Amino acid sequence: MRDLGAGFRYLLAGQRWVARHGRQFGFGLLPGLITLVLYVAALVALALWGEDFVIWATPFADDWADPWGGLFRGFLTVVLFALSLLLSVLTFTAMTLLIGQPFYENLSEKVDRDVSPDGTAPESGLPLLRELWISARDSLRIVVRALIWAVLLFALGFVPVLGQTVVPVIGFFVTGFFLTEELTAVALQRRGVEARERLGLLRSRKTLVWGFGTPLVVAFLVPFVAVFLMPGAVAGATLMARDLLGEETAGDGSGESEEEGVPS
Repeated sequence: MRDLGAGFRYLLAGQRWVARHGRQFGFGLLPGLITLVLYVAALVALALWGEDFVIWATPFADDWADPWGGLFRGFLTVVLFALSLLLSVLTFTAMTLLIGQPFYENLSEKVDRDVSPDGTAPESGLPLLRELWISARDSLRIVVRALIWAVLLFALGFVPVLGQTVVPVIGFFVTGFFLTEELTAVALQRRGVEARERLGLLRSRKTLVWGFGTPLVVAFLVPFVAVFLMPGAVAGATLMARDLLGEETAGDGSGESEEEGVPS
């Protein structure tokens, strides 16, 4: 339970850090805004032409007697939009981090320098294109894992009572775990920590991860909130990555004191 509270404090510490470093916050907003515009445009297009796509994809239903053909296609249209919305939620962070790789790398490095006792930050030493490739590859792996969980939880959602109570709660924790993995990857990738090792680190401190990621998932449900919280989430994830690796931290960058490596 202590780790659960520590994870939440890292989330708050990251938001405080960007609040005190306004320029970094401003630059950190750009990738989220770009991703938001692209996703909204795609969802609007789907809302306008999704039904036409379903009709094109189901020619076998043309000869069905009324009202079955219309009901079947209407159901598929709703399912298509719902799955697209779920996919957009699951991939928003990965796409934002991919688009904003240079922005968030710079932000994460500044957090490291700010809280490191010797004022230095780890560097990968890799060319930008190589870093982008590694980030895209690892993000795809994580998204595939997240989609498998999403399909499983979606199916379990039809179980009476359990699907309307327990399953949504599990969904928040699962999504919070994968969201945290994406965010900590910015700092851990600079340290040469591969995706498999990152997952091992996070699984060893699940309650810490849930304390950080689950409240963030809940906040991301509010439209546009994700855009404004992303810079602070990257900063907080960098602080948490230092904890996961046992690195000494002089402070959380927010002017607050620290006890046993956890922002207070």
